[in-house]
Amino acid sequence: MPVETIDTLVIGAGQAGVAMSEHLGREGVPHIVLEKSRIAERWRTGRWDSLVANGPAWHDRFPGLEFDGDGEAFPAKDEMADYFERYAAKFGAPIRCGVEATRVQRLEGRSGFRVETSAGVIEARNVVSATGPFQTPVIPHVVPQDAPVTQLHSADYRNPEQLPEGAVLVVGAGSSGAQIADELNRAGRKVYLSVGPHGRPPRTYRGRDYCWWLGVLGLWDIPAPAPGTEHVTIAVSGAQGGRTVEFRQLAAEGITLVGRTESYADGRLSFEDDLARNIRRGDTDYLAMLDQADAYVTRNGLDLPEEPEARQMLPDPDCMIDPLRELDLDEAGVKTILWATGYALDYGWLDLDVLDENGRPQHERGVSPERGFYFLGLPWLSRRGSSFIWGVWHDARYIADQIVIQRSYSTYDDEARRATTARAAE
Repeated sequence: MPVETIDTLVIGAGQAGVAMSEHLGREGVPHIVLEKSRIAERWRTGRWDSLVANGPAWHDRFPGLEFDGDGEAFPAKDEMADYFERYAAKFGAPIRCGVEATRVQRLEGRSGFRVETSAGVIEARNVVSATGPFQTPVIPHVVPQDAPVTQLHSADYRNPEQLPEGAVLVVGAGSSGAQIADELNRAGRKVYLSVGPHGRPPRTYRGRDYCWWLGVLGLWDIPAPAPGTEHVTIAVSGAQGGRTVEFRQLAAEGITLVGRTESYADGRLSFEDDLARNIRRGDTDYLAMLDQADAYVTRNGLDLPEEPEARQMLPDPDCMIDPLRELDLDEAGVKTILWATGYALDYGWLDLDVLDENGRPQHERGVSPERGFYFLGLPWLSRRGSSFIWGVWHDARYIADQIVIQRSYSTYDDEARRATTARAAE
């Protein structure tokens, strides 16, 4: 098959790939976007049925297109996927669906990359990896696969009816775990929720969404997480019209909270004695944001209603005062363990020296040490907001700028080479 050539190849057509294509198109950079499935496929088939965006429609969007309807609403997952399809169509993004990139390697003796795909070989001067952070679901090696209990990752969960009858242990209390545990409890299941360290922002405070507070307080632009918080999950939800995740409230509604899941033996799970500590650290995070918001209102003389009730905590539930340290799954009727434990990156298709010893991308604001190769859509790529929809759009603009700058140098090289050849021929 003939080898196709292109200036820039973008791998992945989720929010990162669509944003990248928009900026490359604006700059006049010839490019192609490869997507192994459909545009924004993760939103359609990699999420549970009732999922909604964690931010309101006025915030979780690109600058060039608003959602239809109420800007304060939290769009459903299919609405999100439709939005990205409409956005890509708006500027005619050159996206090829059903084409998977299987290997990327440096061209020998000249600039650029050789990209093997399911539809043939493409050579590109630049390659942008826009595959995002949700690549390989992670299930910790705690409970053997042959244990007499159904185990699945949140990536494979769709609805309560999908699970076998019986109680459910949800491991992980970030956004996914907290929302799924709440949904299962509302469906009449007995639910145990394993709570680890987490951040817990208010959904709204003094009439404004927490996305607005992070913006005016400059917290979206923090360049790196605080030491020790790199892997701390954030418990925030747009479900039920948007409400603050409050673990004491979940306990009051019937969910049994336990500490971090530690080990398994003979049908029994053991939990760490850290439940109260984890919840109180989440409280500290929550109250600190209220303090910052109050100070901002005072400093700027804003007419936003005070909300003293936001600082009132429910009493500690019994499961927090006298926490379970061990659970006999059969005795408790637990038939399912649902792991809401995040994802690992998978760059097995990259034959380049751009990963560290742990397989994590090496980059500065998405620019890798391999000239012409870029990463986009990763958490903390340039700031706290990088993995959010509007944040990835701004990161894509920066990477497009870098590609244009390098194109100008390459153009100079090409012109200089032609001039040298012409002089030699005279």
